Amino acid sequence: MSEYTRDELVARLVRAGEMEVSGEGPQEELDSYFNAEKFTFDGPGGWKADYAGLNAYFQSVRAAFDDRSIRRGIVLVEGDLLACQTWIEGTFVRPFTQSPVGTLEPNGARVVWDLINIFRFDDQGRIIEEFVRQDLRDFLEQLGAKDA
Repeated sequence: MSEYTRDELVARLVRAGEMEVSGEGPQEELDSYFNAEKFTFDGPGGWKADYAGLNAYFQSVRAAFDDRSIRRGIVLVEGDLLACQTWIEGTFVRPFTQSPVGTLEPNGARVVWDLINIFRFDDQGRIIEEFVRQDLRDFLEQLGAKDA
């Protein structure tokens, strides 16, 4: 069990998400929210990544989308697990190199990632696992992918 309270875990999760989406703040602070050595990501469409892969993905998001924001909806905490609704938004203005279908050219649209996340924390309150589910068809349509 984590040394952090429920509210502290939620606050840490919110801050980590804000930093990944904005790209602002020191890397050392962002790293402190994750167990970088053991972190695993299980995403939509079978995409799997480690901590470096997650950071590379968000770097591509920051490069492709302006006016980015993140917000959390319903949050449930049970032991070392936290589940929540997440919405990430941005305006698609430059090529998106890590879309689910490869590089896509910008369409100028406001895009919304509508996600369900489940996070597992280690006993030091760091994120060690993340599972994400998303309607990829809707997301690809927003990105302007042909035959989504």
